[in-house]
Amino acid sequence: MDTLFSINELAEQFDITARAIRFYEDKGLIVPGRAGSRRVYTRRDRGRLQLILRGKRLGFSLEEIRQYLNLYDQDPTHVSQMQLLLNKVEERRVQLVQQQKDIIETLADLDGIRQQTEGLLAAAEGTK
Repeated sequence: MDTLFSINELAEQFDITARAIRFYEDKGLIVPGRAGSRRVYTRRDRGRLQLILRGKRLGFSLEEIRQYLNLYDQDPTHVSQMQLLLNKVEERRVQLVQQQKDIIETLADLDGIRQQTEGLLAAAEGTK
């Protein structure tokens, strides 16, 4: 028999709220079973939740995560899933590298403004 987890157990394991898990359920990313009126999650659900959280941490949208999870079910060889992941990872890397360049440029601008302002402030104080 497969190990079953409650919503609270999963929330604790992943340091998220039960509400977050229900949100992913509402989006159709995980589908728990039922034991009476109680939600129960299998190891597969736990794995899917882990992939969802990892995808979010890496900056993927819920739709991108859904595509990835759907391919897992459709392709037993997982080749399609791995190709999609590789493409999405490369796209994300390009985005992050551009953001990194933008941040470096913005920090340089801010440093210049700070130095200029400090110089003007020192000059203004020197004339008092």
